[in-house]
Amino acid sequence: MSVKKACASADMVKGWNDIDFKKTENHVKKLQMRISRAYQDGAFGKMKSLQHKIIHSSEAKALAVKAVTTNRGKNTSGIDGVLWTTPEDKMNAVFDLRPRGYKTLPLKRVYIPKADGKKRPLSIPTMKDRAMQTLYKFALEPIAEITADPHSYGFRKGKCTRDAVKRCVEVLSAPEQTWVLKADIKGCFDNISHSWVMEHIPIDKSILLKFLKSGFIEQRKWNPTERGISQGGSISSVICNMVLDGLEKELETACHSEVHFVRYADDFIVISARKELLERSAMQTIKPFLAKRGLQLSIKKTVIIHIKDGFDFVGWNVRKDDEQVLVEPSTKNLNSFLDKINDVIKFYPYSKYERHTASEPIIVRWVDYHRGIITESSLSRVGNAVYRALESGHRITVL
Repeated sequence: MSVKKACASADMVKGWNDIDFKKTENHVKKLQMRISRAYQDGAFGKMKSLQHKIIHSSEAKALAVKAVTTNRGKNTSGIDGVLWTTPEDKMNAVFDLRPRGYKTLPLKRVYIPKADGKKRPLSIPTMKDRAMQTLYKFALEPIAEITADPHSYGFRKGKCTRDAVKRCVEVLSAPEQTWVLKADIKGCFDNISHSWVMEHIPIDKSILLKFLKSGFIEQRKWNPTERGISQGGSISSVICNMVLDGLEKELETACHSEVHFVRYADDFIVISARKELLERSAMQTIKPFLAKRGLQLSIKKTVIIHIKDGFDFVGWNVRKDDEQVLVEPSTKNLNSFLDKINDVIKFYPYSKYERHTASEPIIVRWVDYHRGIITESSLSRVGNAVYRALESGHRITVL
């Protein structure tokens, strides 16, 4: 694809609709593969040149615009209130993605409720800043994949939460693996060290600094961002992974390969046959590793558990009963699902048909997430309770 600037709105619309995104994706993937090879060969000059090429590629720019206009946040604007909804908007955005003279706008700060009743801050970039971050993410992802921990499963192509929990089951199936260190990083995204990111993340430093130091608007007042990365940013998940990559190798070295590490984004567990190994060597490795990156463990939420007592991880509860590893939906995951069903029942108290219709996509998503992981009997038990509630119009209280 070769994008040439059109002169009229009609040409803009035609230009966007005529883009062959399959060919565009293939072009970007080829550049990414070349970046990977250059990094592996230690040809860092060539790697930077290829990164420059992908960032200035019209194909990559079009793909970045497509990504931010088709994902879940496509209807959420930043501080400028701008959304790209028409083909003309999107084509104009492609031409506007230029690193030269680029300036970020402050993030829009909103708060979303947490399960414990508290609220978590979420900072939302503008559409243009999201697209620019996506463009630079294309240049960073190939390196992030090469340097990734072997058993890191979050925000990586071809990997998901199911892979993480399957790895847990695989390790815990061995009779001797009985102790689990379930770690919780205190405000991971909000506390990542900017100096560490600037020193270790291999993309254009001037643009990276702008991403980090954009600030945010809260109650009409600008606030500086002195640390952390925006959870609403397109590139944030890749940076977060790179910040935490390397921990698995350090743990294996410190614990003489007697531990097993599983991570999904900023949630991770360490499994071992010996509790004292987790208490001493593992903890003594994790704490300084995180500290260098501006992070620390939550004392309240980081625990060492016997597998018979079970632990929650990426939406499931994992425990061992005799020789069998059992996986069920976590209480938090199940309650969240039932709350959504109860909201439907509350909204449609008099129409059975509307209750079933509105709840169908919620049920399908939940079942798809758990199918193949939890037992069919567990799915049936939940399914029967939900069906009875939808039929009767009575809220679910206990399963």
